Amino acid sequence: MVENPSIRTTPESECVYLGRQPIIERNGALNAYELLFRSSSQNFALVNDDAQATAQVVARTIGGIGISAALGSHRGYVNINRELLLDDIIHLMSPERFVLEVLETVSFDATLIARIGKLRRAGYAVALDDVCELTDGLLSIITHVDIIKIDFLQTPRARLAELAEAVRARGKTMIAEKVETREDFALARQLGFDMFQGYYFARPQVLTARRTDPSRRSLLRMLALLAGDAQLTELEAELKLNPEVVVQLLRLVNSSAYGLGRRIASLREAIIAAGTRQIARWAQLLLYAGSGDLPWRVDPLVQLAGARSRFMELAASRVRPDDERFVDAAFMTGIFSLVHVVLGVATPAEALDKLGLVSEIRDAIVYGVGPLGALLAIAQAAEEGGIELPAQQPFEALTPEVLAELNLAAATWFGEHAAD
Repeated sequence: MVENPSIRTTPESECVYLGRQPIIERNGALNAYELLFRSSSQNFALVNDDAQATAQVVARTIGGIGISAALGSHRGYVNINRELLLDDIIHLMSPERFVLEVLETVSFDATLIARIGKLRRAGYAVALDDVCELTDGLLSIITHVDIIKIDFLQTPRARLAELAEAVRARGKTMIAEKVETREDFALARQLGFDMFQGYYFARPQVLTARRTDPSRRSLLRMLALLAGDAQLTELEAELKLNPEVVVQLLRLVNSSAYGLGRRIASLREAIIAAGTRQIARWAQLLLYAGSGDLPWRVDPLVQLAGARSRFMELAASRVRPDDERFVDAAFMTGIFSLVHVVLGVATPAEALDKLGLVSEIRDAIVYGVGPLGALLAIAQAAEEGGIELPAQQPFEALTPEVLAELNLAAATWFGEHAAD
């Protein structure tokens, strides 16, 4: 199991889980993973809602565990039902990294076929899951997909060769799934299957990460702003109230789909890099994935991150009132100074290296250096009821009276919005 040792003692209710099972090529090389819904560390799935399960898989892959940790350099197959196939949030999944695996329960009609055609033209590969017999229905839709996964447990052996030949004759990639014995593997190779998946090769692994669930109310507020063509400043202000979403936004922006080739220095840059459409899709996905209005805002750790970031923003504006970039960087430093605890990893460096922050912010948190490091030290001292002013300029503006005022203002600001 891929797991950070620091997570092992975390209660299951505070973690999210993701299963992955390798898909193997004929020469034994790893080609891809199928990503699987898991509700606990137990290696099985209890799915009551296909759309919600898929949304949680995608949210955990991109925003929780991270694409690099979940997939490495390989692609991920994700089960998709009709509802999500027709939803715009599907574009959160880069066609270079994800394969859309259409569930066997999905009924094809003209609307869905047109949608799948559009997705394939956009670069997505579409797989048909759990095929077990050669039917007129299969023959009518096979031209609209790229990959056929044939279920070795459900397909009668007497009909397997005919089914495989029909799929191969139409030029489709064939995956033998639920291959559980050496004999099944040998038969699949003999019948010309391209790839293989099943317990014979590996049982699914369970990946674990600390749960970071934003409230549905905050996501709805964000979507309302986006729907109303909100100004960048309005969206930035709303995101500042949601430290958990900021963390996930950074992971989204730094996923391979964006290929920025540069580091993100401010929340505004992250918004611009992602684009409002992608942020809206992300908020929608988190709404799908949510199992309820979890009380994350009453978590003292989240409260501390929110109040600290606001304190540092206010202090930075006193120190450099005309330097908007520095003020933004101070807010980001406050947000990410506790991200290693939120994500359940051992050190700040381990968490920050995955988020693509500029060295100015990272070094302030990891090493306590530079003006941002000094502001972070002040914020930490203020939280503990003490005041330690650095000797260097221009911190003379931060008198004990001013710091006490800013500390109260920051706590009040986050508290008022958390109660909305």
